[in-house]
Amino acid sequence: MKKIIALLTIVGCIAATSVMAQGGGGGQQMDPAQMLEMMKQRIKPQLIEKTKLSDSEADKVIEIQLWVQTQGRGLRDLSEEERATKQKETADERKKKLKAVPLTDDQIKAVDDFYEEMRKNRPQRGGGQ
Repeated sequence: MKKIIALLTIVGCIAATSVMAQGGGGGQQMDPAQMLEMMKQRIKPQLIEKTKLSDSEADKVIEIQLWVQTQGRGLRDLSEEERATKQKETADERKKKLKAVPLTDDQIKAVDDFYEEMRKNRPQRGGGQ
């Protein structure tokens, strides 16, 4: 019995270490301010370079993009139809917010292309890695 308990303890420790190393530390989330700052540090230089936005425009675009991400977090529990409706509402509101920055249609297209390229290039989650 002691051997089984010891073995289970070792397996548990290994599993916990693996989860923590992959960033799954018990569902811990960055607060929005930390996330915004991280996005500004990592994404802003590329966003400015590829879209030719000003520094302040890029800041506003990143804030809007973070808002979109937070809106999408609770959609898993919705039905397919409800999810599609919510996504459309969020996309429409995003476009209004980008227009209010103010960005031109060409700038909005450049921002959309930038984020689409980022989505294509990001590593996929899961998949047995």
